[in-house]
Amino acid sequence: MGNTSSKGDADGSEPPLDGGKHKQQHKSNTNVANATQNGNNNGNDVLTRNGGGGGGVNSDSNNSSLKVQQQQQTMTRSASGADVTEKYLTQLVPVEKLAEILRETTLAKYGINGIVADVFVSQVFPQYADLGQRLFQLMHIYSRATTKHLGAVAFRQQCERFLGIMDDAKVLELYIKMYAQQDNPDFIDKTGVTRLLHICYTIAMQHSGNAVLCTAINRTFGSVTKSIFLCHDSLSLGYVCRWFEQNLIRLVLLVHKYCVHTLSTAYRGLEQQSQSCGIELQTPVLEQRNPFAADATDSSGANGGSLESLMPLSQAWLLAGALPPLYSKPQTISPQSSKSNNSSASSAVQIFKDKLSMMPSHWTLLYDSNEHGVGANRFLHHVLGYRGPTLVLLHTNDDQTYCIAAPSEWKETHLFVGGEGCCVIQLMPKFEILEKKPNILYLNTSIRGYPKGLRAGADPRKPILAVDEHFENVDCKGIAARLNSIEVWGCGDKTSREVQLDIKKWQIKEAERQRTVKLTAADWMDHPDRYLLELGGRQNYNN
Repeated sequence: MGNTSSKGDADGSEPPLDGGKHKQQHKSNTNVANATQNGNNNGNDVLTRNGGGGGGVNSDSNNSSLKVQQQQQTMTRSASGADVTEKYLTQLVPVEKLAEILRETTLAKYGINGIVADVFVSQVFPQYADLGQRLFQLMHIYSRATTKHLGAVAFRQQCERFLGIMDDAKVLELYIKMYAQQDNPDFIDKTGVTRLLHICYTIAMQHSGNAVLCTAINRTFGSVTKSIFLCHDSLSLGYVCRWFEQNLIRLVLLVHKYCVHTLSTAYRGLEQQSQSCGIELQTPVLEQRNPFAADATDSSGANGGSLESLMPLSQAWLLAGALPPLYSKPQTISPQSSKSNNSSASSAVQIFKDKLSMMPSHWTLLYDSNEHGVGANRFLHHVLGYRGPTLVLLHTNDDQTYCIAAPSEWKETHLFVGGEGCCVIQLMPKFEILEKKPNILYLNTSIRGYPKGLRAGADPRKPILAVDEHFENVDCKGIAARLNSIEVWGCGDKTSREVQLDIKKWQIKEAERQRTVKLTAADWMDHPDRYLLELGGRQNYNN
């Protein structure tokens, strides 16, 4: 790489590595300082020209000037954005190979000894051109290059620094800055946030095998932007970063995982003259069909919106990114049989896909009031017995939609229960996490002396969300509304659903057995039901 760098110095694409001249200057300056300390007259003349009065003071000032000169030489950069005294940070082989391939492609196509944005986007991010363009522009800004292209050294430096980011907060700040306004880089508007959400959604869908356009996607994105900006057109990057960090940081981290994987493995596909980067995006991750696909196409509201699903595809994706991982953890699918020489490669691709699969295809619909009817007994019949995390979605007549996330099964009790994953979220018309604490869930329909209904909130006297005992009205922060529909989604594995169905089958069989008990005349004479009937005034004719 040394010969390449020195050769590229002529056209400004690589840094001039003239370290030998700098070393000679440092050595001569050091000799002058030593001569000054020994009382040399020539050294005193030099120090006098530097403005020194005494021997010790002159020596200190001369040493400080040498340090400043060394720092200035270290901070100088080439026109293509690489440090002159670059030390080859980590020498990542994948990044070095990628830089060389892109440099050769740019040289053959444009005659430039460097890397341009068009080549980077077309070779590394062919499916996500906007993301690749913004990533290259961010590298160009950080390298402080004066040319439109980046030298191979500068590109390698920026890639290695990008791959070395481990802090989630810094990763989030990087991507928020990537989608900031061009004329005002310290602020981001609604369009930038919407584009960031769109790339997060697209990558999550395609790597989950659900590349389906959801008709409710604009409404979902609008709930996020409305919660962030309210009445403002643009906000500072720091404020938007804090909001994402508190609400939707997992969505952005998913994009970063994809970018890191692509930069680390893109050279393999380029060496084989392909752009797949070792991943086929349309291959499904999970064998089970996505339960939200049909809802996404039916959510346009052919019946005036009264029967549309509360969980379209985009809404499920947003909830999966906002809730803890225990809700969105995909099922464990046994790998398909493959050839021995491709088993390791296929397993590596499968692991990567599992990390990028944000879509919870294992969610199952337990209760839908539009299908099963509205009422407390209907809710209890379809929800109780499911031993896994659940999501209760409530939709009111004023177009407010709320979500109650329960990390464990529901039970009737007079106490507030729930683990660390308890959460109350407003989904529509704006996305907002209302409360996220343990022991905030309450369900009681039969215990006397205690409030009845479904409640969620840390304060038992003033819960954030409360549903009355008849499941007819909803109260959120003191604002009452009529309950239109309820949906309950189970977020556990297949075993949780199978156990619930087995319990229901046993209950049905037990009820049938109790109803068809045959008693003899002798048994009926001593049966307690006979005495209850006599106490009620019913005459017995079998005496």
